[in-house]
Amino acid sequence: MSLEDHRPFAGYSDEHQPITGYLALAVVFNAGLATALVTAARRGRLPERFDAGDVAVMAVATHKIARLITKDSATSFIRAPFVRLKEKQGSNSLEEEPRGRGLRYSLGELLTCPECAGQWVAAGLTASMLHAPRPTRTISAMFTALAAADLLQYVYTGVKNRA
Repeated sequence: MSLEDHRPFAGYSDEHQPITGYLALAVVFNAGLATALVTAARRGRLPERFDAGDVAVMAVATHKIARLITKDSATSFIRAPFVRLKEKQGSNSLEEEPRGRGLRYSLGELLTCPECAGQWVAAGLTASMLHAPRPTRTISAMFTALAAADLLQYVYTGVKNRA
């Protein structure tokens, strides 16, 4: 048996899997969310339930913010230390792949995956809703409006191209 066989994640995959990077991200995510929840509870700000309208607006805002973080050209400076550009798709969408090893690679995966980043965005919006609901509703409404405007742009372009 080699020394590597005694490591806890040895043999999990033949491909590079930055398990310790994933572990670090999970610890940070859960510690941050737990801190937000405990702090809200101590301040008496933890609601019995959220209003369905708030959840709907935050859901659409989460989608839009996650797409902006993970795919938009204007936010590529956030991702650049962790990813490599593969190709530019259209006027504002980039196809990128993670680079490096360990935590750097894990962050690259997180920053190129809208669904993965969406979990972080949703947690951030939820924490913000607990501690600062009025500004969070305003920001969520703005990103929801932007998502709706994007959808209307696609519909407009589709109708225009059919004519």
